[in-house]
Amino acid sequence: MRNEVIIRKIISYAEKVVKYCEEVSDKDGFMRNTMLVESSVFNLSQIGELVNKLDSLFTSKHSDIPWRALYGLRSRIVHDYEGVNFSLVWDIVKDDLPELIIKLKSVND
Repeated sequence: MRNEVIIRKIISYAEKVVKYCEEVSDKDGFMRNTMLVESSVFNLSQIGELVNKLDSLFTSKHSDIPWRALYGLRSRIVHDYEGVNFSLVWDIVKDDLPELIIKLKSVND
């Protein structure tokens, strides 16, 4: 039950980021909008924090999801915000989050 709640929260944060960015067509537009960048980074860090709360049996069972990368991004954001590669954040938002949402929804069905 606990894992299901965490997964729902992760999906919620990921969907927020995707929704916030849906009208942005390119990386430059994303990077010019500091409020959008900051909200995306915040939500991604929340995702990483929640990933760390999932039990290891659950994450092992769903090894097709990049749990370590999600937590690693969170660590990088929290400990080195100035060094965060916002181009990478854009790629994650556009390329990885939609697929992650689909995978997480299938895990929680």
